[in-house]
Amino acid sequence: MTREQDFRRRLVQRFAAGVVVGSTVATGAAYAAEQNGHLDTITVTSTAIETAGNTPPPTYAGGQVAAGGRLGILGEQDAMNVPFNVISYTDELIENQQADTIGDVLQNDASVAVGTGFGNYSESFKIRGFNLYNDDISFGGLYGVLPRQIVASDIASRVELFKGASAFANGVPAGGTGVGGSVNIEPKRATDEPINRLSTGYTSDGYIDSGVDVGRRFGEANEFGARLVLKRGRGDTVIDDAERENTLALLGLDYDGGSDRLSFDLGHQKTVIDGDRLNLNLGSYTGSSVPDVPHSDANYVPGWNRSSLETTFAMMRGEHDFNDDWTGYAALGGNRTHERTLSGSVSLSDEAGDGTVSQLDTAYQSESLASQIGLRGKLDTGPVSHQLNLGYSSVYSRKDVAFEYPNTDPASSLALYPAPATNLYDPVAVDQRPNNVAFGNVGDPNTTGRVYNNGVSLSDTLGFIDDRLLLTLGARYQEIEVNNYGAADGVLTDRFAASRVTPVYGLLYKATDNISLYANHIEALQAGESAPFTNGDNTVTNAGDVLGIVRSKQDEVGAKFDYGTIGGGIALFQIEQPQVTIDSTNTAGYDGEQRNRGLETSLYGEPLEGVRLLASATWMDPELRDTTDGTNDGNDAPGVAGYRYVLGGEWDLPKVQNLTATGRVIRTGAQYVDEANDLKVDPWTRLDLGLRYTMPFNEGNLIWRADVENVTDEAYWASAATTGSQTLWQGEPRTFKLSATLDF
Repeated sequence: MTREQDFRRRLVQRFAAGVVVGSTVATGAAYAAEQNGHLDTITVTSTAIETAGNTPPPTYAGGQVAAGGRLGILGEQDAMNVPFNVISYTDELIENQQADTIGDVLQNDASVAVGTGFGNYSESFKIRGFNLYNDDISFGGLYGVLPRQIVASDIASRVELFKGASAFANGVPAGGTGVGGSVNIEPKRATDEPINRLSTGYTSDGYIDSGVDVGRRFGEANEFGARLVLKRGRGDTVIDDAERENTLALLGLDYDGGSDRLSFDLGHQKTVIDGDRLNLNLGSYTGSSVPDVPHSDANYVPGWNRSSLETTFAMMRGEHDFNDDWTGYAALGGNRTHERTLSGSVSLSDEAGDGTVSQLDTAYQSESLASQIGLRGKLDTGPVSHQLNLGYSSVYSRKDVAFEYPNTDPASSLALYPAPATNLYDPVAVDQRPNNVAFGNVGDPNTTGRVYNNGVSLSDTLGFIDDRLLLTLGARYQEIEVNNYGAADGVLTDRFAASRVTPVYGLLYKATDNISLYANHIEALQAGESAPFTNGDNTVTNAGDVLGIVRSKQDEVGAKFDYGTIGGGIALFQIEQPQVTIDSTNTAGYDGEQRNRGLETSLYGEPLEGVRLLASATWMDPELRDTTDGTNDGNDAPGVAGYRYVLGGEWDLPKVQNLTATGRVIRTGAQYVDEANDLKVDPWTRLDLGLRYTMPFNEGNLIWRADVENVTDEAYWASAATTGSQTLWQGEPRTFKLSATLDF
């Protein structure tokens, strides 16, 4: 059985489960029509399966996931055909869960922990225990396009999660994260059926949004498509004295001429945040245990906190089929970002909650430009099939940063403005102080950094025994260049450039038509950190130097199953990432290591009619090795929980027509704040419940959704040490969401 025949067989299985593929009309629509006294004709159509890499995997039974996604140079792939762990969350899930951001979507996977950045309003993630920042999320397979702090879920038609190191498949993003996995956002496209959608929503305690989503196809063969998404929201949030304002505009144009495909995406996203809660800094904390969690909606930051995050982005992509077996592709995209943040976060001193309030005024501007070009195809050499991929990708980014803050150093000749005192449990109203220490001009910041990443990948997937045994071999040559400049004068302060080749080996065996066994070795690359300036009371000899290219390694074995209506898998993995240590001569280098060993399981689909499951679990052993002087050898890496479970589901209630009950439980184990493992964060559990009702409206539907997140209003520390400082981030309180969507 060839890969194409296997893909067709699995499509037929999913048709039998009532899954929408292409212009298929779901069986659920027929049921609704039948209940209204008539039964529409259901037409099932399927497009020809093209060369692997061009066609997105179809939606799986239940509509919540697609069991596959875009794997960088390998293109769109069905998970059962590749020796890697990948899953995609659909726009149907995004809409039904009323997800606002990409972080809300990724909460569905136990391998992902969602947190915030240090001292700013952003989402950050840990995949398999390693950081991924929004800077390093790709758009249609291209890095350097999307907003860098918060990505609205309305941008995505699918959120695709690749678990594991991915330098070979995706290249190296400018931000240098993604050791444990990567995320790709697929753009929204017009569908064969016209899209006419109006929506409005309410989120406690007074946030209201509304949106328009319109899509059309044109031409004799519907070869031209246009999709326009507009959304606007503002109001109070569930955190005390906090407000948000969000604006999104997105235009997607595409042309599908059979052998030629073109697309263009243009977007603008702006988020303004006033007085919202920031993470808690424990850098000077003297307590012997983690402080008690304040009330779930408590706000302990000054009311003058404000952040404006604005990004305009665009991307062009083209594909050409030279014949049935070979396809060339190219893409070009980039963004321009303007951010201004005045932040006052709390640095805690003791377990009683005493601390001080910092103040930092930051101006951030950036531009990025990314490109890729490649060729993929297939051929046979005797009994062995080949799926070949050759691709080049590059990302260039430039950032301009300046910041100001009040002088708090008594030894300075400047006017002294000590950090005001506050208390975590009884916050003090703190006035904004004058900024008299400046690094650059916040009105017109100088360029402080430029990063150039480019590389070439080559791979061959060899098929044996009628493609039941697939061996993937490949390598990527990667060049990384980092230039840093002084904020005050824009003068080059240091430069680092290096290159490296990373290999990939993957083996997949289709034990049966429904079970695949696999193993892989794949690596990640990133520019190293800068050496710290001090080591206790000693000065580091190579302070400020970039410490080279960091190469992380992953080994993984696993099994996947797909029975048409239910699928999932299990995986064992080990990832080793070098860590900075300081030797006896006070010289910093990558001599330590964080080794994460883990076990993952997943289950998804619609095993019974009207019952949909989406569940996963991860167990992790995040060990520190070869630390400075061996002090923390054998300890757990901070910010990585020992386990995480996610159990979600939907049930179409049999006694009430068109009414669906939804629920999700998230359980996260204990984690440490510090490398010494002195400060331990307790496990926590979050319960989400909801109802969805579909009401026929003329020839369309009016869909009501009501959800309660964190039903028990549990106050908990959701994550620790999300960035390079000892920090805690408090989880969101009980939140009510109500929305109405009219499809007509």
